[in-house]
Amino acid sequence: MAFPTATDVLRYAAFTSHPDGGNPAGVVLDAAQLDEQEMLAIAAAVGYSETVFVTALDQRQRRFTLRYFSPLAEVAFCGHATIAVSVALAERIGPGHLVFDTAAGEIRVETGADGGGAVRATLTSVPTRSAPAQDAEVDATLSALGWERGDLDPALPPHVAFAGNDHLVLAAGSRARLADLDYDFEALAGVMRVYGWTTVHLVWRESDDRFHARDPFPIGGVIEDPATGAAAAAFGGYLRTLNLVNTAGVIAIRQGEDMGRPSDLIIEVDPQDARVRVTGHGVPIAE
Repeated sequence: MAFPTATDVLRYAAFTSHPDGGNPAGVVLDAAQLDEQEMLAIAAAVGYSETVFVTALDQRQRRFTLRYFSPLAEVAFCGHATIAVSVALAERIGPGHLVFDTAAGEIRVETGADGGGAVRATLTSVPTRSAPAQDAEVDATLSALGWERGDLDPALPPHVAFAGNDHLVLAAGSRARLADLDYDFEALAGVMRVYGWTTVHLVWRESDDRFHARDPFPIGGVIEDPATGAAAAAFGGYLRTLNLVNTAGVIAIRQGEDMGRPSDLIIEVDPQDARVRVTGHGVPIAE
């Protein structure tokens, strides 16, 4: 099947069944002729937190090479854009498995339609890891956020977690603290550049199987992501490292509510497997 040309940017909302929810992503299905500067320029013009570009493909093997760009820079991996491109491909070549080659490593995805006709995609991350954050990292971040140590949940210690990118995980002690996010954009971007983080993953634990999350993304030129699949995968690795995975191994993450773009992410964590599965729906956004 012929794909749209490199000048055609599709728009999808990921981790939602409604176009006005989730995290929007740009999708370019035929970017083989685009160079890095052209892809960056397209991502900046689109203005979403990420635009994903398919730079090589083998439709028979359902294998594709992806590159991800924020309005400011390329990133190794982006979860919500992966869900978006998976849904776009499933609509064109049919549901089933997909294999993506990314700068972070191989990502496998399973796609299928649910009972309501929406397309669902489940990605399996690269192996995750998580380690305690240093005091200097935490203090610099709290200062930029305008938070204090007392605002954090002592049962969920700060970590730097990885699932293709590094994310600082900070757990708020209350839903009200998570909701009240008014940070210093330039200061937090500077901290993230120093330590090499893609987002700061702020969470609040409602229960053992349900968390709320927010992800400031100033280093990408975006105040906040309403759904962050890469950070969700890293958070699954964080929970695994701390032996905080519930018996079922399934955790729901609600994100984007405070931005007016509610998003639902499901992560599956196996204590015996460092990889994390992240599931969400995706829908086209009308031009």
